[in-house]
Amino acid sequence: MDQIIKKKIARNWFKTLQEVLCQEIEELEGSPNLFKYKNWERGKKSNEGGGQFRIHENGKIFDKVGVNFSEVYGKFTKQFRNKIPGTSRSSKFWASGISVVMHMKNPHIPAMHFNTRYIHTSYGWFGGGMDVTPCIKDKKLEKWFHAELKKSCNKHNKNFYKKYKKWCDKYFYLPHRNEPRGIGGIFFDYKKDNWEKDFSFVREVGISFKNIFREIILKKNRIKWTNKQKEIQYKKRGRYVKTTNQNIERYSPGIKTKKENRVLGVAVPQDLEIEVRINNGRCPRCLGMLHEVLDKTKDQEKILKCYICELIISEGVLPNEKK
Repeated sequence: MDQIIKKKIARNWFKTLQEVLCQEIEELEGSPNLFKYKNWERGKKSNEGGGQFRIHENGKIFDKVGVNFSEVYGKFTKQFRNKIPGTSRSSKFWASGISVVMHMKNPHIPAMHFNTRYIHTSYGWFGGGMDVTPCIKDKKLEKWFHAELKKSCNKHNKNFYKKYKKWCDKYFYLPHRNEPRGIGGIFFDYKKDNWEKDFSFVREVGISFKNIFREIILKKNRIKWTNKQKEIQYKKRGRYVKTTNQNIERYSPGIKTKKENRVLGVAVPQDLEIEVRINNGRCPRCLGMLHEVLDKTKDQEKILKCYICELIISEGVLPNEKK
């Protein structure tokens, strides 16, 4: 199959999935047209693609949820080109994906994260996964969640679940805290064995995520919670926040500061609050890997920059670094 066709198929799936997930969320909330849209572009001087944030907050079920789509293309910088597979002959790339982060009002419902992506340099590969972070332990939920993941993986390959669960456990381990972020899930990357089969698995992961978060919400949303449990939820969220300003409004899932909107240390426009998780080293906007550069405008200060969409993350730290 031609690469142009593969890109279009993958891109259209991610965009369609964004629509499907947003519709599912609105059905659970019992109201249409809940999401605020924010389009963005990668290139300042030329067309290099972009994407769309969709944010819903302060709902009946969701404190905040972001369902974000991107399709970007261009050239890698010289300093980062050698770190990316398939760039020995050309610095050109294309990437598309979807990323979802959910924070719930009811502390009995865990925070959930999902993303899938397709990146192409001289060849293409898929990556992605999902994971769950409860603030209140529930062994029954944990067992059910992993059983559902195993069931989905086994439809494609009986070795996938064990392999991708192990990868997820390692990927989302927080070395600076010496603990896992949640109860795990699955994670995969550089998947390029067979495009049709790989794409089928990526679609499976997306649909499984939709079914899983819906089932968890329906099971848990009617459970009453206490102020003490809500406080535990806030503290759990805060454990994964990296921000440079100590004056945090802790009751906002999107973490504001007085100077500007910052979400987990990422400077974003005033009219856009997005949930960002830099613990896994991925860009919140397009899922690209972050790399450290020197900001020449600030006395050679170290900053993080996405190699794909070029989002600047001010004063951040890479996942394995300690302050």
